[in-house]
Amino acid sequence: MRAIMRRGLSTAMAAVLAGGLAVACGGDGGEEGGSDGGPVELTVDVFGEPGYDALYKQYERSHPNVTIKQRKVSSLDEYKPRIQQWMATGSGAGDVVMLEEGILPLYMQQRTKFVDLFDHGGKALEQNFLPWKWQMGVSADGEQLVGLGTDVGPLAMCYRKDLFEKAGLPTERDDVGKLWPTWDAFLTTGQKFQHEVPGSKWLDGPTAVFRATVLQNAGGGPGHSFFDKDDELVFDSNPAVRQAFDTSLKFAQGKLTADMSIFTPPWQTALKRDTFATVPCPSWMLGGIEEFSGAAGKGKWDVATTPGGSGYWGGSWLAVPKQTKHAKAAAELAKFLTSPEGQVGAFKEANVFPSSPQAAQNPAVAGAKSAYFSDAPIGQNFGRLVAAVKPVYLGPKNEDVRAAVENVLISVGQGEQKPEDAWSKSVGEAEKAAR
Repeated sequence: MRAIMRRGLSTAMAAVLAGGLAVACGGDGGEEGGSDGGPVELTVDVFGEPGYDALYKQYERSHPNVTIKQRKVSSLDEYKPRIQQWMATGSGAGDVVMLEEGILPLYMQQRTKFVDLFDHGGKALEQNFLPWKWQMGVSADGEQLVGLGTDVGPLAMCYRKDLFEKAGLPTERDDVGKLWPTWDAFLTTGQKFQHEVPGSKWLDGPTAVFRATVLQNAGGGPGHSFFDKDDELVFDSNPAVRQAFDTSLKFAQGKLTADMSIFTPPWQTALKRDTFATVPCPSWMLGGIEEFSGAAGKGKWDVATTPGGSGYWGGSWLAVPKQTKHAKAAAELAKFLTSPEGQVGAFKEANVFPSSPQAAQNPAVAGAKSAYFSDAPIGQNFGRLVAAVKPVYLGPKNEDVRAAVENVLISVGQGEQKPEDAWSKSVGEAEKAAR
């Protein structure tokens, strides 16, 4: 999932990109056109907002034989069935496709359907990425580079300062973070909030808490969540999953959430109102909050630390399906978009935090503040969180299991599922989804 926020690149940034283009692409426009050196159109399939609009224009100016068409849907849930169909039928996919962390394992199992980016200069790019981010795009035997990393999703907590003030809670981000060193403390604070502001809920929904805590617990524990590294379902036996479920269930059972899932139409509409006060927010979600809250929300939101310390949620890779008729040109575009220069540009446009250490250290990223989020030092804060990320192994059916279990949690909040039966129901739903 990607935040939806557009920001123009500064003149200085455009110069940086232009300077980095030759390194990232390794050829002139004619070499990257069609097989006869003529014009070529490249289609890029994405979800959410990856922050590429200005980068596409920059690339086209430097490569006059190339034009770029982006096909975008708002969420991963919309994107997933489309790419599944394209890859299953062998047609319809773009020249470059985005693979989110939850669906990447499925397509790593289908690596023969993708161009080996090692054949297009990929071996020289490893230094441009966090080691774990790079490794997740490489096949288990080390023989094929399937995808190049885009962003990572360091996790924070976005909150409504005006609603906190109304509840008599601290509003400064450092003081707010001290309210919830743990998720239990976050729950207690939420109970106090709703007592003072009964017209608003504490959280958007239990699903965001579940996603955040599963990855936190698994990263600090076994290193996997629903599936072990042999792709066996361990949902019922992994204490990291059970702990995350029980934590999320407390919020649903306590009626502390609005029972919404992120990026759905009700969630988007709720952001314009006083429906909820907090949202667990990876860096890429900040732009979505800004987009849907609108101008009236500027200065009402801020960003604090998340309960339980560091964590992450989300992040993607760019891959080139073998369906493409322009493998070389598509690979060069993917290399540019994921280069340090490209990742800086994407961050400036959409707050997607770089998986490139060089990009993260760039002053345009490291020194970034968000005027919308009360001048929160997002570059510094998210950069610190990225350094503490512990990656988690996700199985090929991860997204199917996640969605099935989240539906159970939402049904508890809606009164359709008894809390005492929710875990057994989730185990059954997880088993169905894994088959």
